[in-house]
Order: sequence, then structure tokens, then C-alpha cells
Amino acid sequence: MNVSSNQSTGGKPSGNKPVARKRSRSGNEWFGKTYTMICVSVLIITIFSIVYFVASKGLATFFVNGVSLKEFLTGVKWAPDGEPQTFGALPFITGSFMTSILAACISAPLAFCAAIFMTELMPKFGKTVMQPVIELLAGIPSVVYGFVGLSVIVPFLRSVFPGQGLGIAAGAIVLSIMILPTITTIATDAMSNLPRGLKEGSYALGATRWQTISRSILPAVLPAMLTGVVLGIARAFGEALAVQMVIGNAPHIPNSLFESASTLTSVITLSMGNTIMGTVQNNVLWSLALMLLTMTFVFIFIVRVLERRSLR
Repeated sequence: MNVSSNQSTGGKPSGNKPVARKRSRSGNEWFGKTYTMICVSVLIITIFSIVYFVASKGLATFFVNGVSLKEFLTGVKWAPDGEPQTFGALPFITGSFMTSILAACISAPLAFCAAIFMTELMPKFGKTVMQPVIELLAGIPSVVYGFVGLSVIVPFLRSVFPGQGLGIAAGAIVLSIMILPTITTIATDAMSNLPRGLKEGSYALGATRWQTISRSILPAVLPAMLTGVVLGIARAFGEALAVQMVIGNAPHIPNSLFESASTLTSVITLSMGNTIMGTVQNNVLWSLALMLLTMTFVFIFIVRVLERRSLR
């Protein structure tokens, strides 16, 4: 009797354990889904709020204050406090594109060669020493880059080339160092993830190491490398403090790389604190910010297109 009663009573807890586990799993699953949906919703709301706020302020320049869009995009004179007021943003657009593209032209070959060195020539040394050093550059604050550029690069350019040293060239050199980790990391990951059979097949056909690199590896990772370049340009396009310290902040289109210029980010950071919210001087700065946001979306679209090409 005691044995049977113990067995009968002992069977109830064992039968309830699977039910309790199912309830626990379903509860954890419900909590995980709810938490994920809340995070995603907050992220989406935040993004749309930023876009709406910047767009509403930026478009007010043209729909409320009556500034001509053609004058804004093609004008070369920037005098928001003058008589009459002029809001030509072309010098800032030109400065932003010149510094960003020139920085990518300087940084991309260095990044590609570093990626080849770390993956194909000396992978052990590259992964243990060189790659951590390059990635360490991404953690240095922008003000440090700007101060180094102001203390080293600007005096060097002043002593070698005509001018004061401040200008497009100084800004591009500083930006090229800042975007080097981005391009190098993406290129290195792309080369490291290539199928081993690609290189082995090339060697089996009698190709040398450099023939394998130039004719097999580089064409295969070209879309990923271009993705890194576009991301580097986007990073450089939105940089403010480091460029502001070395570019000179002159609101005109430079005739050479060694003349002072200005960018969209530098004029925003320098002028935003000196304007009153709701005035045309303030709204036109938001229009420049809207242009920066639009260019960010364009860069993201280009990256998506390149990613699709790399997956084919």
C-alpha cells in the first residue's frame, strides 16, 4: 500500500514538469517577442522623428521664408546677415565633396594594400599586430585628429606649398586617416571570407601569388571593397570637428587644394549657436542639415546596391 501510494503521489510532480517547462518557454518567448517589438518600434519612431524634424525645419527655408531653391543650390555667396541676404550653399557642398572624395582616393589604396598584406602575404603578423593597430585608429576622438592635423599637417603644408596650410588638402589628409580603419576592416573581412577553392584553383592552374591576387581575389571582392569606400566617404562627409580645425572655414569655392574652404558640417557647427530658432538664418542651417541627411540616405542606397552585386 505504501509503495503504491508513494508511486501514485510521486507520479503527479513528474507529470507536471513538462507542462511547467512549456509554460516557462512560452512565457520567455512572449517576453522576448514583446521586448524585441518594443525596441524595434522605438528605433523606427526615433528614425522617423529625426527625419520629420530635420525635414520640417529644412523645408521651411523654401516654403515659409521664400528662399529660392535654385539660389540655395547654385549660389556662391553666403551672407545670411547681409543686405540683401544671400544663401548660396554651393561652396559648402563643393568643400564637402572635395574633402570626402580626395580622402577616399588617399585612403582606399592604402587600405586595399593593407588588407592584401594582412590576408595574403603575412596573415599571422597582420592579424596579431597590424589589424589591431589599424582598428585602434577608429577609437581615437575626432578632436585628437584635428589637433594633430593642426599641429603637424598644416605646418608641413605651409612650409612646402604656397598658402597658410589650411585648406582642402589638410582636411582630406586628416579624413583619410580617420576613414582608413573602415575601408581596411571591410576589405580584410571580404578577403578572409573568400572560398579557399578560389585560390587553390588559381594555384593549380599555375598562377603565381600576384597573379592570383590581381586576377582572382581582387575581382571577387571588388563590390565589398567599393562598399568600404562608400562607407568611408559617408563617414568623411559627416565629419565636423576635425575638418573644421584644419580647413580654414572660408565660405567660397577654392581655386586650389591649398586654399581655405568650408564644408556643410563646419558651417552648421560654427553658426548654429549664433542664430535664433525660427529665423531664416536658423532655418537655412537646417536646410544644410537636411542635405547632409539626404546624402546619408544616398550613400546607404549605394551600399545596398553594392551588397546585392557582391551576393550574386
